[in-house]
Amino acid sequence: MPRLTGLIKGGARGVTVFWALALAGLPTLLAMLPLAEVGWLVAGLLAFGVLFAVNSSWHSYLIVHYARADGVSMDVGFYYMANAMGRLLGTLLSGWVYQVYGLAACLWISSALVAASALMALALPREATGR
Repeated sequence: MPRLTGLIKGGARGVTVFWALALAGLPTLLAMLPLAEVGWLVAGLLAFGVLFAVNSSWHSYLIVHYARADGVSMDVGFYYMANAMGRLLGTLLSGWVYQVYGLAACLWISSALVAASALMALALPREATGR
């Protein structure tokens, strides 16, 4: 397990939930701040980018960590296909939500979707099996 995450209890599942909840908390905090405070918004979005990068790299590690020994290329390929589809749908959804409801709604929805992924991560086995 990578050193950055080695201090978090609960194995791979615990680390995944920890980083997802950290990522979900930031847009929640930003949505509660007055949006006129552009400095806080920019700083918060930069921090979100850092947490997003950590989550993204952790997910890349996880796909190999949980991959079946006889199907790593299939598992990695499916992961990248699903990732691309998520980015496309996320771009379309965020653009529509921003135009119709504004930035605060985008932040709330972002937070809710990341929190939902944290809940889904609870279904992961604590560690990889069958390798």
